[in-house]
Amino acid sequence: MSGLAGRRAVVTGAHGTFGRQLCAALHAAGARVVGVDRYPGVAAGVPVLGCDLTDPAAVPPAVRAAADRLGGLDLLVNNAGVGGPAPAELPPDETVRQQLEVNLLAAWRTTAAALPDLVAARGRVIFVASRMAVLPLPLAAAYGVSKRALVAYADALRHEVGTHVGVSVVYPSMVASPIHDSTAEAGLSLGGVSRMEPVEGVVAAILRAATARRAPRDVATTTRGRLELALARHAPALADRMVRRTVAGRIAAGDLDAAPLAAGMVRRHRDATG
Repeated sequence: MSGLAGRRAVVTGAHGTFGRQLCAALHAAGARVVGVDRYPGVAAGVPVLGCDLTDPAAVPPAVRAAADRLGGLDLLVNNAGVGGPAPAELPPDETVRQQLEVNLLAAWRTTAAALPDLVAARGRVIFVASRMAVLPLPLAAAYGVSKRALVAYADALRHEVGTHVGVSVVYPSMVASPIHDSTAEAGLSLGGVSRMEPVEGVVAAILRAATARRAPRDVATTTRGRLELALARHAPALADRMVRRTVAGRIAAGDLDAAPLAAGMVRRHRDATG
């Protein structure tokens, strides 16, 4: 892809579903790439440095090592993320803490560590958020909150460094990935609520953000995604009604009857509807 040859890139979550394909696509386009992940190794022919991104002391030296290996840094893709069920009506637990740590604070730490190199190169940083950052769903409060907070961080960062560093946010919907396993095991599958999209489309959207003449602010990964972003931003009450109607349909069909974490919501819905 034009504009990537010779670019020096770091991708977090390099062993993940998006990370592996993104590393492969960047490498194929002529970029020089180093991955960062909890476990070291190789992803799609790209070296991966091991780093626990939730450890504040570990992140700066890992980012420094990646930038030194590349001889600088033109592009940072904050791709690392975790999911899991977390009803908003229940007190926050370890699942909530982990999602905030990985989805928000790890990206914040990594970006802060990379900024001197990105500023020097007039580079770009891309955050992989989620449609749930703007169109949240019930029973996944931690994920939606962490991704919405990630977008807020990107917005603040853009105001602070946007004169020198392009800041973009990409909003995938649902992709087949192990990130959904714990949610499915809890009986809270997103089937019927979110429409599946291919990994390749998400990677293509990230590459478009990386190579655009001017860094785009928000990047949807599908036409449907663009419509959902617009709806959530400009008609939030309508978006809420659409989500409620979809969830009500799942409850009426009995899709959540076997999910203990949904018991309160199911009971209240049935009380309200008689």
